[in-house]
Amino acid sequence: MRVVLDTNVLIAALITRDTPPDRAYQAWRAGEFTLLSCAQQLEEIRRVTRRDGVKFRIRPTEAGRMVNDLRGLAVLLERLPVVELSPDPYDNYLLAMAIAGDADYLVTGDKHDLLALERQGRTRIVSVRTFVSLREI
Repeated sequence: MRVVLDTNVLIAALITRDTPPDRAYQAWRAGEFTLLSCAQQLEEIRRVTRRDGVKFRIRPTEAGRMVNDLRGLAVLLERLPVVELSPDPYDNYLLAMAIAGDADYLVTGDKHDLLALERQGRTRIVSVRTFVSLREI
């Protein structure tokens, strides 16, 4: 199974343990699915974890380890198609990853924009809670 985890899911996994985002992240680390990522997402993780409202909740070493794990263990997609489907243009790269990586799921905590789309081609767009319950993670 091939999965795109929205950056908000990955950041939430770093902030609070034993939550649906953390369970999804740990399931990937345990080899339960193939995670798709890209350079843009790695940069977004770096940028978000350095924001004043976030950086006090996440140790720099944890953020760095996540970026290194993604770089070394996830499938890094290099060529993404141009996609302009999300109401939030900053989320279009996630849809592009789903297309380029032939993802089964795009998992997000985005309550309005991405989830409202429900599907991108063959990729189901689901909440992290739905994903965890579907996969019994």
